[in-house]
Amino acid sequence: RQPLSPCVAGERLCSTEEATAGSGTYTRHGFIFSSLAGCLERKSEDNELPVVSVVRDSESQLLPNVGAVVTCKVCSINSRFAKVHILYVGSTPLKSTFRGTIRREDIRATEKDKVEVYKSFRPSDIVLAKVISLGDAQSNYLLSTAENELGVVVARSEAGVQMVPISWCEMQCPRTHTKEFRKVARVQPQFLQT
Repeated sequence: RQPLSPCVAGERLCSTEEATAGSGTYTRHGFIFSSLAGCLERKSEDNELPVVSVVRDSESQLLPNVGAVVTCKVCSINSRFAKVHILYVGSTPLKSTFRGTIRREDIRATEKDKVEVYKSFRPSDIVLAKVISLGDAQSNYLLSTAENELGVVVARSEAGVQMVPISWCEMQCPRTHTKEFRKVARVQPQFLQT
């Protein structure tokens, strides 16, 4: 293991012939780049190529990786996507906030062309999503809610009351009985946050 050297997001680290891309990196045109600011780490296993990763300071090494289920809060929506802040990876809270985007085409698995973002999410909704690609210096993590288990888990009605899911696309306010459209998650017990 070599000493850690600092690097910035978007920095070219080495070619893919010299090493394998680890967490905090991405590959493009045969080179490995850093996807975040942190410290470069190389780990060598026996005779295999070393794995190059970029880690933040020791306490916040947890990063949303591709395939990870994350809990996020919707900040803003428009007709093409919802912008979110990623709060948890699995059940571990993140020390720093990562930004994510859920594009219209990644909200549902079926009838993607009929999806309307404002009928799926509203600002301040808490959403379970899966990371489908890592962000780089300029952009956010791309997230998907296309599986049944993913989508809105907590939403407040206009009356400020936590709503109850009544179908996969609707939630209802228990006080006013008003129904609002959402892309509702069929939550699995292991993802329930208290």
